[in-house]
Amino acid sequence: MTTPPNPFASVLPPAPLRVVVADDNPVVRAGLTALLTGREEITVVAEAADGREAYEAARTHRPDVVLLDVRMPGVDGISALPYLVRIAPVVMLTYSRESEIVQEALRRGAGGYLVHGEFTADQLVSAIRDIGEGRPHFTPTAAGALLSQLRQDPRPSGPLPEGLGTARATDSATNGLGPPHISPSPTSAENLSQLQPDMARSSSGWRGGRPAAPDRAGYRLSAREAEIMDLIASGMNNQQIAATCFISEKTVKNHINRIFAKLHSTSRSEAAAKWLGTAPGSGRGAG
Repeated sequence: MTTPPNPFASVLPPAPLRVVVADDNPVVRAGLTALLTGREEITVVAEAADGREAYEAARTHRPDVVLLDVRMPGVDGISALPYLVRIAPVVMLTYSRESEIVQEALRRGAGGYLVHGEFTADQLVSAIRDIGEGRPHFTPTAAGALLSQLRQDPRPSGPLPEGLGTARATDSATNGLGPPHISPSPTSAENLSQLQPDMARSSSGWRGGRPAAPDRAGYRLSAREAEIMDLIASGMNNQQIAATCFISEKTVKNHINRIFAKLHSTSRSEAAAKWLGTAPGSGRGAG
């Protein structure tokens, strides 16, 4: 009797990600190599002490990911970055936490930015996997620098324009009949540059116009929870909030659960109404 072929016999585990480690500090470089070499899913194919060595190693080995320090003698990481990203995805792995450096690295093509001391070994491996698969990855300092850059744009001046938001209402009214009126996505760059400065200041009230919900402090939301509550009130879903705040959707859900508990709400609409001061009795805070 012939044994039927095993459909899983030809399924092989994925090949380990091939990584180049570039750092001028030999202790840091050796430590990273030792840490990553102990992982089955990662292989360190080369080390480099400056940007030129990193570029030559990338050309030779064609890695899946390059880990790149910012400050190195000779050719530094920022200078080498535009040339490296033509060969492989690059994640900055550095002690440099200045906002200007973070922003310049991302402008030059870095797929992620990790600051030493802000991640565990498992998180580093996860970040390398994300970068290798085309997903950006940032530690808190880098994420904060990005938000700071977005919030540098001036807020709209003058009175509220007539007809603002009517395009979205018209979309709903058409109910699928006729061509829809396309309105910008809440997460477009233009909208974020306008919305985020106001969101960041919402806890202190609107400047001009009616104040924000009175006694908001009574809800005792943390700064991050208040930011997420602002985004909920603006109409964003969990995926959009995660992208805006550079956190996972699971983390967003955890924050929302705590927000609902503090606002004594069971839905997004109820929480938004209380937060915006439009719900009956919302002025009483958490009472």
